[in-house]
Amino acid sequence: MKPLIVKWLLLPLSGLYGLLTGIRNWLFDRHLLTSSRVSVYSISVGNLTVGGTGKTPMIEFLIKRYAFLVTNKAGETATLSRGYGRHTRGFRIATDADTASTIGDEPLQLYRKFSPQVRVCVGERRVEAIQTLQSLHPETDRILLDDAFQHRAVDPHLSILLMDYSRPFYTDYPFPAGRLRERRKGARRADVVVVTKCPTNLWTTEQQRIANRIRKYTRPETPIFFAGLTYSEPMSFAMHQPATNLRDVVLVSGLANADPLERYVQRTFRLSRHVRFADHYVYTRADLDEILAVLPPAAALLTTEKDWVKLDALLSLEERLNLPLFYLPVAVQFLPGQEPDFMQFLEANALKNR
Repeated sequence: MKPLIVKWLLLPLSGLYGLLTGIRNWLFDRHLLTSSRVSVYSISVGNLTVGGTGKTPMIEFLIKRYAFLVTNKAGETATLSRGYGRHTRGFRIATDADTASTIGDEPLQLYRKFSPQVRVCVGERRVEAIQTLQSLHPETDRILLDDAFQHRAVDPHLSILLMDYSRPFYTDYPFPAGRLRERRKGARRADVVVVTKCPTNLWTTEQQRIANRIRKYTRPETPIFFAGLTYSEPMSFAMHQPATNLRDVVLVSGLANADPLERYVQRTFRLSRHVRFADHYVYTRADLDEILAVLPPAAALLTTEKDWVKLDALLSLEERLNLPLFYLPVAVQFLPGQEPDFMQFLEANALKNR
């Protein structure tokens, strides 16, 4: 059956799903369900769609913006997420003993990159998690809430909504006919919208066209920014040192939307093969052995930071040192002229809510 026909057949279910999520939002909006404004300054990063909008790179951008100022002390900034894919429950603060199975792949990635400057936490019940964190570490001054747009039990001081440039929410539908977690008008809760994964040469007129379509669903005063992704030199699994001479690579990824990554790798390296897995895929040693068995003699294995923390756990020390294994760091890069305005907006919001 053709995809378009399937989509139209699923639209009634999408309408029902959108109605149910709309009722839930209405209950929160009318204060019939409780939403708490916690005392510690909180920033939510989320989206309307299922996965793939660049939430973790945005969290990293905010970490670098807040956690590494000269005046800040270690531990004043914390991140909090549900810890998708972990095999544990309840509130946890990441330690050196944690793995992707205990806290999730993205929190582990953040912990490996930013600890001890940043305290990385997971917990399904975010209000309780924040209260526990504050009781254990009262020096906590700000919390970055990962993937929290639909988790309305916490009313953040600032809500950042991300939208993938190639998959705009204003043309999408709620699950299962589309990828929306709720109806488009949920964007009205956002304090700022960032369109992510934009091409670096996106014309101003195209930015304006996209912004006009977004503004049909946001509050009139909500600012809209545009950003792309920038990739650094590949880093070795063993020494975490940049490699400047990679040519032939086999790409391994477990992402919700790996197309932008694949396009970058095709432009930058000679891509022999792209081995795709589902988002948050839990790798096994058998998976790794199968990938390494077909790795061409002159090629290196290249993967994402999120996949690195899981693949690395499957390796022996000897394999880590001797095999050609690399991961590709990625970061948010605002389009020309927009980062200063975004930073000014962040600072103004922080001052207003102190």
